[in-house]
Parts: sequence; C-alpha cells; structure tokens
Amino acid sequence: MPQQTYDVVIVGGGHNGLTAAAYLSRAGLSVLLLERSDHLGGASVSAEAFPGMGARLSRYSYLVSLLPRQIIDDLDLRITLLRRRYSSYTPQPGTDRGLLIDHGDPLATRASFEALGAGDDVEGWDRLYARTSHLAQALWPTVTGPLPLRSDVAALVGDPSITRDFLERPLGEVIESSVTDDLVRGVVLTDGLISTYASAHDEDLQQNICFLYHVIGGGTGDWDVPVGGMGAVSGALEGAARRGGAELRTDAEVLSVGDGTVAWRSAAGDESRVVARHVLWAAAPAVLDQLMGAEPAERAEGAQVKVNLLLSRLPRLRDAAVPSAAAFGGTFHINETYTQLESAYRTALSGALPQPVPAEIYCHSITDPSILSPGLQQSGAHTLTVFALQTPDRLLDGADLDAARTTYERSVLDSLSSVLAEPIEDVVLRTPDGRPCIETKTTRDLQDALTMPGGNIFHGPLSWPFAEDDEALDDASARWGVRSAYDGVLLAGAGSRRGGGVSGLGGYHAARAVLEARSGHAG
Repeated sequence: MPQQTYDVVIVGGGHNGLTAAAYLSRAGLSVLLLERSDHLGGASVSAEAFPGMGARLSRYSYLVSLLPRQIIDDLDLRITLLRRRYSSYTPQPGTDRGLLIDHGDPLATRASFEALGAGDDVEGWDRLYARTSHLAQALWPTVTGPLPLRSDVAALVGDPSITRDFLERPLGEVIESSVTDDLVRGVVLTDGLISTYASAHDEDLQQNICFLYHVIGGGTGDWDVPVGGMGAVSGALEGAARRGGAELRTDAEVLSVGDGTVAWRSAAGDESRVVARHVLWAAAPAVLDQLMGAEPAERAEGAQVKVNLLLSRLPRLRDAAVPSAAAFGGTFHINETYTQLESAYRTALSGALPQPVPAEIYCHSITDPSILSPGLQQSGAHTLTVFALQTPDRLLDGADLDAARTTYERSVLDSLSSVLAEPIEDVVLRTPDGRPCIETKTTRDLQDALTMPGGNIFHGPLSWPFAEDDEALDDASARWGVRSAYDGVLLAGAGSRRGGGVSGLGGYHAARAVLEARSGHAG
C-alpha cells in the first residue's frame, strides 16, 4: 500500500501546532497534525478540574499577553480578551498593609505606596516602567517578522542606557538602582522568575529574558483574561485549522521522524507511516532529542507549582482599606519581597523547599464569571490559581511524588494563609463526596500530563527575541528562529526562538519559514 503524502506534518497539537496548521492549510498546503493525547490544546485548555462542581478552569496556562493581534486577525479568531484594571496587590508580610497598583487611578497607587512607607519609590517605579514601555514599543512589532539582530534592536530602542540595563546587565542591578523598598523591588523581580529558577544577579541573564517577555506583550506588557478560559483560545485556533482543511488527529503517538517520513501509532495500536515535504515539531525539543536517540543539550527545568482552587467566596484580607475584589482583581503576590525571593532561590539551591513558598494568585472569575455555572455565580463563588516560584524541578529528583505533592500543596496553602485574615481552607468549596476543591500540579505532573520535560512551560531556557550580530541567518529556518538540530525538521513550539508563552509565535514562525522556503525567497 503506497504511503500517504502531505505537504506538512505537524507533531504536537498545542496552541502552537494549531497555529501552524491553520496558517499552512489556509495557504493551500495539505496538513496532518498528530497529537499524542486524546484532546487538542496542550497547556492552553479549560477543564472541569472538580467534576460536578460547575467550574471550568484554565488548568495550566491562564493569561494572554504575547498573542499578536496579527495572528488573531489573520486567522479570524473569535476570542475576547479583557483588560484588568488592577495590575497587582502585594501584602507586606506580617502586617495589615499592602501595595495596590491601580491602572485606573494613579493617585490611589501613589497613596498606596505612601501608606506602605515607600512613597519615595513612586518616581523610580514610574521611571522604570516608562523605560520598559519604551522597550516594548520598540521590540513588540519585530516579533511577527524574521529575527532582528541585536544591533537592529539597539537602533530601534534608540537609548543605549535601556539596552544596557535590560539586555546586558543582571536585572537585579537595574531594580536596585531604581527602587529601594524591599517589597517594591520584589514586585518587579517576580516577572523575571515565572517558571525560571534564577537569582536577580545571575550572569546568564535568564531572569532578564523572562522579564523581557513579561513586559513587551502587545507593546504594553498587559496580561489579559481570555473570556471562557484558555480553552476558548485553543478552540478558536482549532476551528481555524479545520476551516483551512487541516487533518487533526488525536491519540497519535509519534514513533519516529526522519528522511521526510513520520511514523505514528494510534490508541488502538495501529501503526501508520506518512511522507511529508516539511516536518514541524510543535512539542518540546528535548522530546525530539529523545526520539532521535540524542542527549538534550541542557536540562529543561521548570520551577513552579500550580494550585487550582474553587472558593465559596473571596477570602478576607488583613488590609481593611483594600476591597478583596481589587486585591484579587490583578496579580496577588504572596511572600514575594525581594529578600524573600532571593532567600527562596538560595534555599532551593541547597536542595530544600523554600519556606514560606513565594507565590502569586490569579482570579479568573472576577473578570470573567462565564467559567462558572449560574448557580456558582449567584452564590458568590470564585476560582483561584496559585503559581509558586523558586521551586525548581530538581527538588523532586528521587522523591516520592505523591508525598511531595502533598507537601508542596500544604506549603503553598500555608504561605497563602499567612497573608490573609483567615485560613484559605475556610473558604474552599468541597465536592459532594467531601473532598476539598484543590488541585495541585508539580513540575512532574506537567511532565507526565503534557510531555513537558522537567515541567518547563517554555520547553527549555528562554532565548532573546533577536539574533546576535555574528549569527549565520542563512536560510528561512534560521531567519525565523525555528531551526532544529535535525535536517528536515523545524521547531514550531515554545522551544523555538521567541516561542515561549501563549503567543502562537512558535507555530507562526515555523509556518512563515515553510512558506518562505517554498517560495524561494525571503519574506
């Protein structure tokens, strides 16, 4: 029986793979997408984490900042993203005060700084974020084009002090020279530590790269709420791919890739082999290495614990001056002062779980209650997602994973309760059989569920969104940042250059590279 031939085979059905499938099928190419699990969407899914309770949570990824308007418009994605008024609220540990950053009321933000005793930092804070805004406006338009060179970026920014401070010096130096209060410094540093185990002063600048991606999205750095949850985003991308004519297969485990041939096995055990002119790898590069029998170049290590909760109501704050809806309406920081974050890094480096665990909270249901059933909405229920920092995957090496998950969950809940006026357990709903509505995902859980080595949500260390001046950008795969270590295979996921986060950029760049190669000229 002759082998079936496709123009493109895409391995991985997360949002990046779906983006590539949509672009390439709409360009008239025959596309087969193969996804190992029984559903599409990867980490960008909504799920009823607590069956029968009536809440669909964004189980893994949860906010959108890096998805370009161009992709939304090109693919006619019918998604709604809502802007949050409040940026963040950070309780000062051990006190009844906190810092509320209110985008809608700069005077209220200034008053919050002053009440904290950090009034002298307002000007430094404003100046710091004016500089990141300048950087974002220069860099953001480049993400939908081929990789710019470092010198191109410097020219676009036009201010050598900004490129030096954010692209060349450890982030800790610019933070410490901009603001003085320990809590204010911590609020800034958190954006450099999302799933990135680092110190503010690490010389490899991974914290700078992570920070950069957190402040450039949309040219503003705003992180928006997808109405209906993250599943609405992946669902819209799936619809665009299907409308283009892409063939999307789930329960398809890829067995081998090479010489333009992809072999895969269905859930029923049937093995198939197809020929492809182009192979796009929209899964983690380390998994591709394993498939090819090669050792990954470096460990793909995540550094987070995620805890999803369903609450009967928002918990009470120690700070009576701040409404709970405001505090939880943005990002709620827990034990994330600058000193605490640096101490947590050192504790984890010694092989122990930090205490208290630094973490931050996101409440989807305040901005978008549609993820809750009418009954839950009427009752005042809310969802919370807690994302812990400085908990690298290495801490789980050789551990009993069930026991470790229990320990991590207890530590995260205790850290949260320590900045509230009541234990968080007092407002956690229970399922009909009496179990608390708490779901904890460690890096190993993400590795097992999503085939993300080390639970790294970026599929590996983040890279700068530009090329060095001496790099050889000699073909389409290099120009678009999707070159893999293997001939005939392009990276199309979070592990490509500029691919981290829910952006679709990994798939978009791979699709552009394919179309450029087929047309025979740069574009």
